[in-house]
Amino acid sequence: MPLSLVLAQCGQAPSGASFDERFPKPQFKDRFPTASESFQQRQAADLLPNRTEQTVAQAAPAPYRVASLAPELPYQRPPRGDQTTLVSLKSSAFPYSGNNPRTDEPFLNVSKGERRGHRGLGGKVFWQDETFNDNRVLMHVPENFDIRKPGVIVVFFHGNGATLERDVRDRQLVPQQISDSGVNAVLLAPQLAVDAADSSAGKFWQSGGLKRFVTESADHLAALYGDPRAAKAFANMPVIIVGYSGGFLPTAWSLNVGGLGNRVRGVFLLDAVYGELDKFASWIENDRTGFFVSSYTHYTARHDQELMHMLRDKGIAISESMDGPLKPGSVVFVETPEGVTHRDYVTHAWTKNPVEEVLEKMAASPALTRIAASSTSPAGQ
Repeated sequence: MPLSLVLAQCGQAPSGASFDERFPKPQFKDRFPTASESFQQRQAADLLPNRTEQTVAQAAPAPYRVASLAPELPYQRPPRGDQTTLVSLKSSAFPYSGNNPRTDEPFLNVSKGERRGHRGLGGKVFWQDETFNDNRVLMHVPENFDIRKPGVIVVFFHGNGATLERDVRDRQLVPQQISDSGVNAVLLAPQLAVDAADSSAGKFWQSGGLKRFVTESADHLAALYGDPRAAKAFANMPVIIVGYSGGFLPTAWSLNVGGLGNRVRGVFLLDAVYGELDKFASWIENDRTGFFVSSYTHYTARHDQELMHMLRDKGIAISESMDGPLKPGSVVFVETPEGVTHRDYVTHAWTKNPVEEVLEKMAASPALTRIAASSTSPAGQ
């Protein structure tokens, strides 16, 4: 068992810095968004069409028909702004009642009366009802997303000590970075351990976990987009995985057993190589149609250097600069200077808003664009 994984799951960086040092405790005002900042949670049923209303509308005949000399126009999605919401999915990471693949023992390995919990590698108990019981997913469809064009789904795995609203949306600005990139992309960000120093992958440990997650999301993305017929296109769309910090674990297992195969067209790790090097190296070696980018600070430098050594031994070319184009098969490692903090890394790495920049570089590659186009069947055509 790599020491790095043990330390990462305990909230300790390999250099010895504590979890609290890397992630300073937020003030009370930072932990709870104001009424103007929050958005209303929407259940899955809220996004899907009302079947009763549909049936009644379809059954009632029109009193008369009006002839038209103009040909019928294809479906036009009504204009609307960026759409961001929370949706509960059965296939999201938690709740999870299976085994921990590291030990092949039940993940929920502590009980206190009717309460069940998970004892982490550091000995701390995280209770299911507090930490591993949130199945919500942050979904985002930019205003200018067009299902008729080649597109990608960005799956974002957040790090330790995070919530979807406070951190992924408001502090790390992941939905905003996707919109600002101008890339034809949508976002899926599942809630992992809630505000806890734990990297457990939950259902993403299971074979086919990522595929089930993307498949279940398709109908809800289509409803959020405003055209239910787009569900088939979302269900077959290429995927880019972005993993930050403790999100390395669900990223690695999704590459290893997630079930999407070469639909995963890119992996972007943000100071996240804390372990599972063999899984990352295997994916890079066996899928030369996708790109791999890892940017890192001194917290993960030793493991990034080790992964680079493993890849070079396999004869895989590596770049250590983001200045060049991002093409199929690109493998890039970017060291960031001292002074860049781990807590702010999703918005300040080697550049401001690194998620936005990687997506822009991906979209600028004609080869990657063609790959995305060949993998997607646009709706309404």
